[in-house]
Parts: sequence; C-alpha cells; structure tokens
Amino acid sequence: MTNRRTIIHSAHIVTVDAADSEFSDGHLIIDDDTIVAVGPGMPSGQWSSHPHTTTIDAHGHLITPGLINTHHHLYQWLTRGYAQDAILFDWLTSLYPLWSRIDAELVEVGALGAMAVAARSGCSTVGDHHYVFPSGAGDILGGIVSAATQLGVRLHATRGSMDLGRSAGGLPPDFAVETIDAILAASDLAIDRYHDAGPGSMTQIALAPCSPFSVTADLLRESAALGRARGVRLHTHGSETVEEDEFCRSTFGKTPTQYLEDLGWLGADVWMAHCVHLDEHAIGRFAATGTSVAHCPSSNARLAAGIAPVPAMLDAGVTVGLGVDGAASNESGQLGSEIRMAVLMNRLGSGATRMTGRTALRMATMGGARTLGRDSEIGSLEVGKLADVAVWKVDGVEHAGILDPVAALTLGAQPPLALLLVNGETVVQDARLTRVDEERVARAVARESASLRLR
Repeated sequence: MTNRRTIIHSAHIVTVDAADSEFSDGHLIIDDDTIVAVGPGMPSGQWSSHPHTTTIDAHGHLITPGLINTHHHLYQWLTRGYAQDAILFDWLTSLYPLWSRIDAELVEVGALGAMAVAARSGCSTVGDHHYVFPSGAGDILGGIVSAATQLGVRLHATRGSMDLGRSAGGLPPDFAVETIDAILAASDLAIDRYHDAGPGSMTQIALAPCSPFSVTADLLRESAALGRARGVRLHTHGSETVEEDEFCRSTFGKTPTQYLEDLGWLGADVWMAHCVHLDEHAIGRFAATGTSVAHCPSSNARLAAGIAPVPAMLDAGVTVGLGVDGAASNESGQLGSEIRMAVLMNRLGSGATRMTGRTALRMATMGGARTLGRDSEIGSLEVGKLADVAVWKVDGVEHAGILDPVAALTLGAQPPLALLLVNGETVVQDARLTRVDEERVARAVARESASLRLR
C-alpha cells in the first residue's frame, strides 16, 4: 500500500534515460520512494485519487535526476584556502601535517558541512574517499555515515589508506601512514559495520588505497583481493599529474595505468579519480576492462593538473562520472557547478563540439550511477527507479527567457534548487536544507576549522 504520492507537473523534465527523453511540459509521479510515472503533459486524473497526495505545480522549473558525486574528500571542508597556488605534490606536502591531526568528531562536522553544500547544489548521492586515519582518532567512517544520515543523502564511503611513508620512498610523512595488517583489518570491519548491498541502500563502502605514490604494491594487491572477496567496489587516484606519471615511470618502470593493471586494479568494479594523463593505450584498457573514471574539472584546474581527455574516453566507451574532489582543492564543493566546468574545460581541450551540456549532465547523473554500480536504481528518471530528484528554478532573474532550460544548468549560473528529493524524502526545499540547521552547521564548521588549525 502506497503511503504517500507526490505529483510534480508543468516542468521541463530531462529523464537521462537511454533514449535521452525530455518533456518540455511534463509530469513526474512518485509513490513513497519510487518513480511510478513520467511523461508529457498533465497526468490523468486517476493519479490524484490517492488519499495522501501532494501536488506541485513546477511551471518555470527544470527537473533532472539527483546529481551523483563520484569523488570527494569530505574532511577537507575544514582545510579550505590553504596552499592556494600549489601543484598537487606541494599542496599535499603542506597539508599532510594538518590532516594527521583530525579525529572522528572533526571529520563528522567537516563531512556535514561539505555534504550540506553538495546537497544544496543538487547532489543526492555523495562518493567520499577518506584515507587519513590517525592513531586514536576514533570511528572516522562512523562520523561520515552519521553526517550523511542527518542530511538524508545517499553515501558511498570508502575505507581509504596509505602505507608508503616518506622514509620508504612515498610522499606522505611516516606519521600519516598505517600498516597493511591494520588497514586490512579496519577495511573488513568497515564493511561489516556500514556496507548495505540491499535495494535502496543509503550507505555503501568501497576500499580505496590512496594513490601510487602513497601506498605499496602489496597494499594495492591485498586490498583488491579483500574487496572482491567481500563484494565491494574499489577506488583510487590515477594519472592525476605529470609528477605522478614520472614517479611511476622512475619507480616502477611503468605508466600509472600499466602499474595498476598489473596489480589487479582495472575492472568493472573499479573507478579511478582524475585520469588526466591517460594516453590512447590507457583509455583502451579502461574501456576493455570496464574501469570507470571520476572527472574532477575544477580541482584539476585549481592544482594545474591538466585537462582530462574526457571526450576521447567517452568515444571509447569508458564510463565517466563527475566529482568535486577534496574541498581543499575545490573550495566551492558544489557538484552542480561542475557540470558547467566540465563543458567549458573539455571544450577548451578538445573543441566546441566535443562536449555538450547534456553530455555533461549525463556524466553527473547516469555516468555517476554507473561509476558507483547503482545504475539500476538511480541516475535517471524512469519508472521503477528510486525517487532521487532535483527541481531547479529557471524562471528567475538569472535565467528568465533562456532558450533552453537545460542550458540554464549546464552553461549558465547554477539555478536555485527549489527541491531535492532522496528516496522521495525532501532534503532541500527553496534552496534551504530541511533536516539540519544551516546556521548551526556553519558555526560548527568555523569552530572545528579553527580547532584543527590550533592543533
């Protein structure tokens, strides 16, 4: 028995289904947490007969699937504004000492702030890569899960790791790394505690050794084996900078892709962040193995990492999602604005016809869902899928009169978010979070950011 029904009508609807269906004056109907109808025009009167029906006239609005962030470092919300003019390696070196002083309480506050901003930018699902676990810091992943639960957003958290300290040839300082045994035990425990593989899951766990320059080959190999034995996905950074490429060639005699593939890190259960410096051979290997990519255009620009060859990846059949990356290398933290950035960056790199706004929107929705292995449930507005829905106001002063409502989101200023539903539940309404006090979150972030600086 359906407990509640929501009817949204008179909006421009972009379904992002396989046929790229759009309805310039369409309707969307939700029963509890599931989409039950989507189509052109007004819904038939029979849909209004349910005793608990909410009807929303969305004239002047654009409706899309909820956006899906495939790569974040939520704890970095507390360390924005540092090393503003540094490339990746210098930026990391300056921030590792600060990050080594985080604990579960700090991380929960940072995650709450970061995910609050992501939700206000239309993001219904957050993929987080956490890899700093100081000794005695408490249940850091538990803090991140708690923050997502408070906000009501869907979370794909990772138990990341680093075991290659500076004294052994890695980039992170020795005090910021763990032993392989400790990492594998903690990874197993994280899956037991927090991973939900069932339908409609709100929390899933992946295993995520940080990068080729901060983890050993043994950790990569054993993490992949553990992840596959437990049935969870795998995530890492790959081919982010020329410095990383040089590190892999000089240390291992291989490109990052060759090195990672030899250790079992290409496959349909793997997604990698950045992939800025993939050559034609590497793109072919990603396509052949089903390995997905989290494209983070703003962070890549902020750290001068380069322009990822996204059009070439898509042409080859590689699945590409969008990510904001760490808030310390993308102080905005808004996934909605990454759609526009993806269009502009990839046109700059490949030409004006090589990246359309709708292609970037697909990366932010179905591309993200496929990257996280959730495309049967989220990522498009189709009957039977979960009701993760973003409703954007496009008739205000920023966008009134625009020829194409989709261009308001993909080329214009980010539209105000009128409504964000996750599992049919309201998370944002009229550009305000509904489940947490925004001012309280802001005060907590300011307090804990200052506390971390003092440490």
